[in-house]
Amino acid sequence: MQKLFLVAGLLWLLSGCSGEQAVLTNGDKVTVQFADSQWLVVNYWAIWCAPCREEIPQFNALAKQSSALTVLGVNYDGEQGERLQAQMQQLKVGFAVLLQDPAQRWGIARPQVLPTTLLIDPQGTLQATLVGPQTLESLQAALAQAGFTGD
Repeated sequence: MQKLFLVAGLLWLLSGCSGEQAVLTNGDKVTVQFADSQWLVVNYWAIWCAPCREEIPQFNALAKQSSALTVLGVNYDGEQGERLQAQMQQLKVGFAVLLQDPAQRWGIARPQVLPTTLLIDPQGTLQATLVGPQTLESLQAALAQAGFTGD
């Protein structure tokens, strides 16, 4: 059931745009198409980052909260394959993790501090960079300040 929820949340349609590969906790790969109707919350994490481990449940909760936004992860160490899948399972990551760092897509430098979270509006514009551990409440407040209405 969790797999169906995640895949359904990721299968956006945007004609003429190439997708980016992401992986689910069970190891299945999906193609993420960045759509004009979705806010993106992109969280950079690493297995060795204690605040990252603590905030993962907050992002899982946010991912389930609204169909108008999608939470994606980026493994800071660039892990792939079985190592990435094992780390995602260990941390109970409930959202897809991109296989490539998307920072270039938004014309930004790779974060230097973990955890870091990017808020991207439906037009693909970076609206906020959140540095440090987040809670569900801090994420909701930052999204509201950036203009997310939850619709």
